Formats: sequence, C-alpha cells, structure tokens
Amino acid sequence: MGFRDRFYTPKVARAVTSPSAIVATGGGAAVGILLGLGPIGAVVLGALAFGARVLAAVPRESTSGIPPVAPRSLDQPWRGAVEQVQDARRRFDEAVSTLAEGPLRERLDGVADRLDVALQEAWRVGRAGHLLSKGRKRIDTTRINAELNHARAQPPTPRQADTIAAMESQLASAARIETTIAEAYDRLQLLDARTDEAVARAVELSVSQSDPDAVASLDADVTNIVGDLEALRLAIEETGTTGEPGGSTGTVPG
Repeated sequence: MGFRDRFYTPKVARAVTSPSAIVATGGGAAVGILLGLGPIGAVVLGALAFGARVLAAVPRESTSGIPPVAPRSLDQPWRGAVEQVQDARRRFDEAVSTLAEGPLRERLDGVADRLDVALQEAWRVGRAGHLLSKGRKRIDTTRINAELNHARAQPPTPRQADTIAAMESQLASAARIETTIAEAYDRLQLLDARTDEAVARAVELSVSQSDPDAVASLDADVTNIVGDLEALRLAIEETGTTGEPGGSTGTVPG
C-alpha cells in the first residue's frame, strides 16, 4: 500500500480538521514568535507543526503480513460483500464530516475506529471465503462420482472397500465445504446489513445533532459486529484446515 493510498484515508482526513492539529499549528506559530523569527518564521513553524500532526496520522506500512483491503482481488460473491462494507465506511465519513467539532463528533470518531476494524475483518472473511471456494473447485466431484460408480461395479477385492471409503470421504468433504460456503456467505450478508444499519443510524445522529450519549448503543452494536465477523472468519479458516464446517458444531456461528 503506497504512501498516497495511506495518506488519503479517513484517519488522516479527521486529523486535518482535528482540534489537536489546530493546537499544534498555533503552538508552532507561538514558538516562532517567542524565538523572534517574525511573522514569516511563525507561519513556517506553524505549518511544520500542522504537517507533523497530520503525518503522524498516516497509517504505517503494514508489517503484520495482512494485505490491504483489495476486494477486486476476490471472486464473487465475496468481492461484493466486502465492497458493501467499504461503501458503508465511506458513507459514515461523509456523515461525520458535516459535524462541527464537539462531543458528538468525538464519539462518532471512536465509532469510526471500530468501523475500520470491521472493514478489516470483513476483508479477512472475504479472503477466507474466496480461498475456501477455490479449494472446493479443486475437488472434482464429477470425476470422483464416476470413479466411485466404477469401483462399486467391480468384483470385490481386498482393497475395494478402502478405495470406496476414500472416494466417499472426498465427496463428503466437498459437501461439507459447500455447506460452509453457503452458510458463511448468508451470515456475511446479514453482517453487511447490520453494518449498513449502523451507518444509517450514524447519519441520523449527524442530522439530528442528538445527545452524544446516544452514540453509546451504536458503538456497542459496531463492536458486536466486529466480534461476529471475527468468529465467522475463524469458522471459515477452520473449515479450510480441517474440512469440517465450524468445528465440532458442524455449522457456521450465527
């Protein structure tokens, strides 16, 4: 992820208009005056302080091995699901940007941070689902069924039962993966809808200028969405590792 992409992020946009950036600018200018640098020196120091504050908000290059959110690298339907969360995140920023500085905006900025985590988790879910779908495509059930029917039609041999059991196990794995994919996407759609609902509530708050305390329930809901997305990702990843959907329960957590 290049510097330009990391610069044009919601976190940097919030930093540009944040009270701390304004204070930093004023502080830099004051230092310039105290040092006797004159008006031009004060302006320069103020600009440098402002720039330093904004640059501090630029996300660092990821060193965790987690790729940046890039839904175009995914196949459908996972791509569309991640793009829906991206769109919700953008709409949230558009709503918050209309607010003046104050308690309501500060609390919504906190919700924005959790929405960033939700977007990352949705991206991870999309990647896990994409990889699981790719894995399912590598199991050629048409060929396996044909070979299984052929094996069943042959005269009994000492290893025939083991061969048939192995083929039946492959078909069972394919069926379980298909079930997990369907359940996971259904669950992801629900979480996408809940994210859209949360953003709609944020828009309503920004328009009505409600009591900042009203943000508490919104914040809690977004936190729950993050937790559900993480649980969904873990269930998909476990299926990709073991071939068993959702571990011992046999289902994706709902």
